[in-house]
Amino acid sequence: MASHEFIGVDVAMDWIDVCYLSNGRHERIKSTKQSLAKFAKAANDAVVVLEASGGYERPLIEALIKAEARFIRVNPRQAREFARATGKLAKTDKVDAAILARMGKALDLVPSPIPDPDRVRLADLVARREDLVAAIQADRNRLGTSRDGWVRREIQRLVAILEDHLDAVEKEIARHIAASGSLLEQARRLRTAPGIGPALVAVILARLPELGRLKAKQIAALAGLAPQACDSGLSRGKRRVWGGRADIRRALYLAGFVASRFDPTLAAFRARLQDSGKPPKLAITACARKLLTIINAMARDATDYASAVS
Repeated sequence: MASHEFIGVDVAMDWIDVCYLSNGRHERIKSTKQSLAKFAKAANDAVVVLEASGGYERPLIEALIKAEARFIRVNPRQAREFARATGKLAKTDKVDAAILARMGKALDLVPSPIPDPDRVRLADLVARREDLVAAIQADRNRLGTSRDGWVRREIQRLVAILEDHLDAVEKEIARHIAASGSLLEQARRLRTAPGIGPALVAVILARLPELGRLKAKQIAALAGLAPQACDSGLSRGKRRVWGGRADIRRALYLAGFVASRFDPTLAAFRARLQDSGKPPKLAITACARKLLTIINAMARDATDYASAVS
């Protein structure tokens, strides 16, 4: 793939900055539907490299898919680390676009798969659910520190409204999964695993489409559950999990905690780790990683939990 043209694109709310690696040309394009469609059509013989930008990249990706152009969506932190590794400490839209183009070629990155429309909508619903959960928790915290009666009643009214909205979103998530042929069977299979309830099923389906397509170590790294070495010379530092998709890591940690209490396989695994002197948090993280490995195999082999662990 390295012989193809690579185009780096830095995405902002109202425009995109574009860098063509072959000749170093830069241009800024307004993020209108017509302009993005024109760019995507002209780029269908190249590979476009862009960052995940909190949703601002979606109109561009839609235009690229419609034009059948290849694209690579990279983690912003990885792009920044690549920039530092090449000596580029400055950060501007123009610099970022050039770095993305260079990164695509230097690392010979693989184009991203075309998103499933059902997963895209599910991801929107899950994001809305997370916003509501965060807002409810924030107001409950304020309620705990408020002393004025009127303020407390106002907060309670708002929390009740937000809880109604949360209930509506969760019902819509369930309806959407039930109506989707591509998601319903995957959701049913995931629910056979211990510690995995409706909320985590939705998060996994929306945010981890690679499930079942990667090897165990690869999926663990993607979820931020792979222990990373910290060694230098004769020094051996502690292995820590970091990076990856934080929302998946948090959700699987909770699932690992629940599963390691009630599932015989994971309970025995956690007990062995703690009996050998491992701290409880590390043992639970290991259970979360083991649970992820199991559900990855379930997705790969189209089997339920009982068959995967037997």
